[in-house]
Amino acid sequence: MRALAKAIDGLELPAVEKISESQEEDPFQVLIATLLSARTQDATTLAASTRLFKVARTPRTMGRLTVKQIERLIYPVSFYRHKARHVKATCRLLVDRFGGCVPGAMEQLLMLPGVGRKTANLVLILAFGSRRNICVDTHVHRIANRLGWVRTGMPDETEQALYAAIDGRWWPLINLYLVTWGQNVCRPLYPRCGECVLTPMCPRVGVTRVSKKRATTVITVTNREQGA
Repeated sequence: MRALAKAIDGLELPAVEKISESQEEDPFQVLIATLLSARTQDATTLAASTRLFKVARTPRTMGRLTVKQIERLIYPVSFYRHKARHVKATCRLLVDRFGGCVPGAMEQLLMLPGVGRKTANLVLILAFGSRRNICVDTHVHRIANRLGWVRTGMPDETEQALYAAIDGRWWPLINLYLVTWGQNVCRPLYPRCGECVLTPMCPRVGVTRVSKKRATTVITVTNREQGA
């Protein structure tokens, strides 16, 4: 984890991390951006979230938008019609049941339409500063298995296995580190093992072919803890 902390310095951050930093960890905007990010490229998520938040920045104002208006604002995120309905329903529930505020407990977050453990964990980490949660998406699931940290078939299984496999001080940082590394180096197909700082300690579970192309570094500035 220390090696990854140093290696991701200078690489482009995931879209939700950027939104979290730019909006000072606003729980509602982190929640909505994470909902939009599922199976969507980061650039598309960031652009769609920015358009949506320019029009409405709170559950009450966003809840006044029609589903069609939300669809137009978030297009072309994947499953944008489905996600627009979830955004609308989530805003309504936040206003009606939680006083217009995003709840800070896992059980309550899971009551929101379209919110699973991945989204709930990321909101708790980024917006509420939790150090007791691990957010597992496809990148974290893939890389944790590729590194041999866990042997699991599904992301929810990976989350539970990582609590036992990784020291607790790294839990809130696992998603940041592995997603950033997964988008730039340890990619799903043709990972860039020749550029990976973890190559000497990585068993490369399931890797059959690697890329010979060099990664392009994008310089960014982040205030997130690097855990060194």
